[in-house]
Amino acid sequence: MTIKIRFVTSEDWLDVKRIYEAGIDTKIATFESNAPDSYNEWFGEANPNCSFVALEENHILGWCKLTPVSKRKVYKGVGEVSIYIAPDAMGKGIGHLLLNHMITASEKEGFWTLESKIFKENVASLNLHIKNGFRVVGVREKIAQLNGEWKDNILMERRRSI
Repeated sequence: MTIKIRFVTSEDWLDVKRIYEAGIDTKIATFESNAPDSYNEWFGEANPNCSFVALEENHILGWCKLTPVSKRKVYKGVGEVSIYIAPDAMGKGIGHLLLNHMITASEKEGFWTLESKIFKENVASLNLHIKNGFRVVGVREKIAQLNGEWKDNILMERRRSI
């Protein structure tokens, strides 16, 4: 299997949306119940130099994007990671490839802290982040409800050597 990593583009939207909707369906990947209506709404303020898709023969297997946590200048180097893998591509190292690529790009872009908020039930995502140098910095207990049920988020971060 030859995997190519490249920047995400608006032409990728339908595949990105499909993968995101599969994540929504798991009930352990996001509090959202619907995907955004457009690429621009989904991409938002994400850094275009730190947002990627993984492909095999033009078939998108997963995506990641890095969004600044704040517009305040003091936090310009802190970004929130979003990463989703297609169900048929899970367990094949795609998440590791994408996250590694994002980490390298984020450091070139001047990010010093990457953070991720992960449902405690999402063991695969927790393990992926730990494998890539993230550590647990806290638990956000009952931070929001999903289908009427309070959920906890594990707050993880990765710090660049400064």
